[in-house]
Amino acid sequence: MNEDVELAMSDLEDNLNKQFNHLIDELLLIRVGRANPKVVEQVKVDYYGSKAPINQTSNIIVEDARTLIVSPWDPSTLKAIRAGIEAANLGVSISDDGKIIRLNFPMLTEERRRECTKEAKKLLEEAKIAMRNSRRDALDVLKELKKNGEISEDDYNTLDKDVQKKLDGYTDKADSACERKISEIMEV
Repeated sequence: MNEDVELAMSDLEDNLNKQFNHLIDELLLIRVGRANPKVVEQVKVDYYGSKAPINQTSNIIVEDARTLIVSPWDPSTLKAIRAGIEAANLGVSISDDGKIIRLNFPMLTEERRRECTKEAKKLLEEAKIAMRNSRRDALDVLKELKKNGEISEDDYNTLDKDVQKKLDGYTDKADSACERKISEIMEV
């Protein structure tokens, strides 16, 4: 196989994989009434005069299905960390005992569940658009190779089908991941 073809197919696979993983990361950030450390990991807190993600200042522990514990490495930073969490407006109730911060996640209302479902579907559609753009980019490279006589019409048609199969595989995985997230959101 032509080196340029291998490179185009490899780039396609890499891009599809990145887009799928990005979708998974974004779906994890949708809060579903369960304690998930991903929800707070990127909250910025004032830590010794600079803004730092909370996961670089504290341990984040899941105590139970609806409670996270944030345990600062330096207890003197507890107030600053709590202020950062409050400023992030996560919709959780916050309490502390002077050593740790406890975050209680409320049960979701039906309206909030519907909003979260819409958000998940929007993220899925954005991922699919990015994946289709990657397919287009790969096909553009292959068309250029065909135009320059580096691959034949038959090779191009075979590669076109391979590109579509890869895209279909990743969109199926994305659909499944989104459906799992939606069923998790709608679970009471």
